[in-house]
Amino acid sequence: MGNPRVAVYAGTFDPPTNGHLDIIHRASALYDKLIVAVSGHGRKKTLFDQKERIGVIKDSITELKNVEVIGFDNLLYELVESFDAGVVVRGLRVTGDFDFEFQMATMNHELSKQFETVFLMARSRHTIISSTMVKEVATLGGDVSRYIPAAAVPLVQRYFKQVGTK
Repeated sequence: MGNPRVAVYAGTFDPPTNGHLDIIHRASALYDKLIVAVSGHGRKKTLFDQKERIGVIKDSITELKNVEVIGFDNLLYELVESFDAGVVVRGLRVTGDFDFEFQMATMNHELSKQFETVFLMARSRHTIISSTMVKEVATLGGDVSRYIPAAAVPLVQRYFKQVGTK
């Protein structure tokens, strides 16, 4: 078993949302070290490159000294093992998230016995926020600034200005 005081929170974060940041803040208070791992593998088509997504998260959590933000391109269990982490943190917003996350946690446990998956429930104000919804609202010209960190606002505005909205 890996170190239970070291946790990994992995995701695509395209773009990072205030819900993601809330999970990062809460998890950083629970563990001695939290690695926020931003996926760069091509399974999901992303609007923002990995470096941009890492930058937004780093800029948004400068006060959290026990958090390291990195990119990764391998399987989650390989990443967790490379840090000797004992915990994978996952956020849950709605019941539909649980179905997917349960399957992923079960598969990860089959691949590696080194870690446990811990689910943090989204705060009620964040349950409607998802990267997908942020992109949909932005695509239609809506203001998403209250759903994403301030560091992400120029990135989102620049992207949708370049590609056009509506």
